[in-house]
Amino acid sequence: MAADLGSEKEEDQIPAMAHRQARKADYGGVLEAVFAAVAARTLTLIFSLTPACNHGNLSLSLSLSLSLCSKRRTREPKEENVTLGPAVREGEHVFGVAHIFASFNDTFIHVTDLSGRETLVRITGGMKVKADRDESSPYAAMLAAQDVAQRCKELGITALHIKLRATGGNKTKTPGPGAQSALRALARSGMKIGRIEDVTPIPTDSTRRKGGRRGRRLFDGLPNKSYIRGAFL
Repeated sequence: MAADLGSEKEEDQIPAMAHRQARKADYGGVLEAVFAAVAARTLTLIFSLTPACNHGNLSLSLSLSLSLCSKRRTREPKEENVTLGPAVREGEHVFGVAHIFASFNDTFIHVTDLSGRETLVRITGGMKVKADRDESSPYAAMLAAQDVAQRCKELGITALHIKLRATGGNKTKTPGPGAQSALRALARSGMKIGRIEDVTPIPTDSTRRKGGRRGRRLFDGLPNKSYIRGAFL
């Protein structure tokens, strides 16, 4: 009786195992068909991209196809003309403001836009000479003005309003020796000159000037002698 039950169980398991094997075979056949289709499509694409090479050399065909694809996708960069400054019509002038501060120690040439908030170029006389005593000279101011004019042309500035100032306050109200030279160099460098304005700060009332009651004393090296206010004591 037990042998009969065992044989019946074995007979029931045989159809189930056959069904599983059949399903595995079906899945395997589907996957093989998909892989074969993908491989055939890839080979067709490679052969179409490389018709002149030997189709038996698969690696060469693949490398050539990749190089051709990369060449087709890359584009040559276009050269663009980059211009600084605003776009203006022919004959129009773009104005800036040149703030020239000329003291007896240095000469500053500072170009801004019309609002005064944006600095375009700033060069001093001390940047053009090596000796400290030459920083305020007309020659240093001329060199600085030439560099300023060149940079303004690169930025599209063709005309300048001039604001000239000296030290002012409770000190000298007279501009230094580089003021006139800087203004002349700007005009000779091709810059159009608009308004020329003196903006030296002049106080309505001022604080006490340095030097003391007896003034600034300059010693000439001689013993017991000093030069005070134009006279030797």
